[in-house]
Amino acid sequence: MKNKLFLVSTPIGNYDDITLRALKILKSVDFIICEEYKVARRMLAHYKIDKELIALNEHNENEVADEILLEILKGKTSALISDCGTPLFSDPGHLLVDVCISQNINIVPVPGASSLLPALIGSGFDFENFYYRGWLSPKKDIRRKQLLDLKRIKEVIVLMDTPYRLQRLLRNVTNMLGKSTPVVLAFALTMKDEKYYRGSAEKVLTIAEKKNLKGEFVLIVNNRKE
Repeated sequence: MKNKLFLVSTPIGNYDDITLRALKILKSVDFIICEEYKVARRMLAHYKIDKELIALNEHNENEVADEILLEILKGKTSALISDCGTPLFSDPGHLLVDVCISQNINIVPVPGASSLLPALIGSGFDFENFYYRGWLSPKKDIRRKQLLDLKRIKEVIVLMDTPYRLQRLLRNVTNMLGKSTPVVLAFALTMKDEKYYRGSAEKVLTIAEKKNLKGEFVLIVNNRKE
């Protein structure tokens, strides 16, 4: 396990969705790199794992990456986790991986939970080909341009955003891509209130506003020409 950085996928909500391999690695490494201490400690405590933690996030990655690299080069073993799901997927860690690769440190992904595939397979859409757009800019002008660009992409499109921008995103899709555009809102995946809201963009927006939905979600938009 020397000179390796494990990229360990963790559950997106339901703690039962962790692999045996992930648990084995998290229990065996010398330290764990996480986004936020509070979230990581809560999850690791559930599995009765007590390890040294080093926080790496969008605010400190430039400063911390080299420090972590030096520890790995000393022979310590490490695992990178995100707050939930698959590391580096709309999460920090890219710089750390880059510097590790530059020093011939083996990068070992440990597959596991992700919100992307559950949202797609539960959508009911044909997603043999799809376009992952992920997070749009929160800035109004940039966001509008991004949506105009998406309008020209005639595929199943995957969109994500923060819980408090869920309704805003649905309004954007309704206004820019069309009221009748088929969408599926995959809401609170793997958790007890998991729900797929299906229908036109306008219909799903109405539901979201009526229920005042706020929570983790993935929005699947069918922008294909029929």
